[in-house]
Amino acid sequence: MFKYFSISIFSILFIISPKLNAQCEDWQQAVRYEMDVDFDVKNHRYVGIQNVEYTNNSKDTLKELYFHLYMNAFQPGSAMDVRSRLISDPDPRVTDRIQNLAPSEQGFQRINAITQEEAVLTYEVHGTILKVMLSKAALPGKKISISMLYDAQVPLQIRRMGRMNAEDIHYSMAQWYPKVCHYDDKGWHTNPYIGREFYGHYGSFDVTIRIDSNYTVAATGYLQNPGEIGKGYTELVPEERQTGEKLVWTFYANKVHDFVWAADPFYKHTTILTEDSILLRFFYRESERNMEEWAKLPAIMSASFAYIQKTFGKYPYKEYAFIMAGDGGMEYPMATLITGNRPLPSLVGVSVHELMHSWYQGVLGFNENMYYWMDEGFTSYASELVMDFLRTNEFLPSRQEPIPLFTGSYRGYFNLVKAGQEEPLSTHADHFNFTTSYGISAYSKGAIYLHQLGYIIGQENLSKTLLAFYTKCAFKHPDDNDLRRIAEKISGIELKWYNEYWVQTTKTIDYTLSGLESLDTRSTKIGIERTGDMPMPLDIMVTLNSGTRVMYHVPM
Repeated sequence: MFKYFSISIFSILFIISPKLNAQCEDWQQAVRYEMDVDFDVKNHRYVGIQNVEYTNNSKDTLKELYFHLYMNAFQPGSAMDVRSRLISDPDPRVTDRIQNLAPSEQGFQRINAITQEEAVLTYEVHGTILKVMLSKAALPGKKISISMLYDAQVPLQIRRMGRMNAEDIHYSMAQWYPKVCHYDDKGWHTNPYIGREFYGHYGSFDVTIRIDSNYTVAATGYLQNPGEIGKGYTELVPEERQTGEKLVWTFYANKVHDFVWAADPFYKHTTILTEDSILLRFFYRESERNMEEWAKLPAIMSASFAYIQKTFGKYPYKEYAFIMAGDGGMEYPMATLITGNRPLPSLVGVSVHELMHSWYQGVLGFNENMYYWMDEGFTSYASELVMDFLRTNEFLPSRQEPIPLFTGSYRGYFNLVKAGQEEPLSTHADHFNFTTSYGISAYSKGAIYLHQLGYIIGQENLSKTLLAFYTKCAFKHPDDNDLRRIAEKISGIELKWYNEYWVQTTKTIDYTLSGLESLDTRSTKIGIERTGDMPMPLDIMVTLNSGTRVMYHVPM
């Protein structure tokens, strides 16, 4: 019978002061957009007028402003096109499709004029980046305003945005306007767009969309003129409108870092009010293939909202829209674009995942170029818990065979390590050598970061950490150190080592039994050896000959 237990490795988890003052960024820029676009559905083009009020809260004097022109990525020879053709495992939605687009199928944004007050500004366009030279610099603590006139062509749907997606939705309008590049304590972030991540300033959007009256528009924000649209907007009947005439849709959103919209002549629009009085909107093309699934989705998502708010924090807006559009699932403030012809578990899964991005990307505005694994990984972690809640409470069927939570995340991570293609989480999202490596790192290894953190500090402390992180860093741009410091404050445990290993290296965790020695008739010595390069505290269960189980905690 085992009654004596010793181990050959020993260390401690350093205890830190509970008074540690964790905090997020000290300042951030702000932006206010006023947009008016006139859409030509016959030629898939639009003309846009955009006024931007930019508040410089930094200590720097800015003589230029930079903007993203994302639609320019959908041209042969763009960085996105070349990257997709040269990488060994391209996104199957892209591959060489951009190279093969005809001129009428390509995307572009052409700047026609930019002014600051009454001064005409000079500018340069480099692929998906617009550089604007200001006539009057943006001084610290001051605001500037510029206006621009541009025209654009919507490409065939390839990645996230475009026209006529795989389910024939006419327009998926993501990354569709000249968007101010992010400026923070590290300077301007002017990464060319290759179809991966985003980083934007919080601000307000006042958006007017003029489009043929047979189209229904779904968007970020709150519709300002439902009476002019007709049918109270909650009972839209697009087929009753006259083709050729235009309707004017006006939306407003505040404290968001992006704006998305979609339009289709055949959208069905339904709503449900959650127990917390949040209005959920659902826009989809109804068919025999999906009508049963979309009919069930509102009640399921209402239940999801209730659980999410209790577990991860209060949703800060009054509405959210699930919009059938795009190329799979993509998150935006107050809305998501999702493909909609799916079995119910898949439809709920993508809806839950994109909704959770309202917490981990929408309110916690990560720099997704560097902290993509917090954006996708934390969302994946939370989504796993939400889906488990839905199955447990019979909103969804239970799995035929019970699977431990996060099994998929660990399986993906293990496969990546075995393939020898892992790169550190500190790698820029655009710089991965393999698309698969980026995906598994973002979703799987990012989710495991939180799951292991719960193992280290305890699940209760992790739950408290996530709520405190959400509250303290809301509408800011936090990073992994902000989360770590909050976790340290709550748990009283130093965690810098964890980030240093898990985020900055590809070192793995692995322990083996290194020896078994009977000391006498009543005691046995068991040796545990660390064979991986990353240390972890260990919880070891020993089963005695009597069947009794004894748990030993071995510090790191």
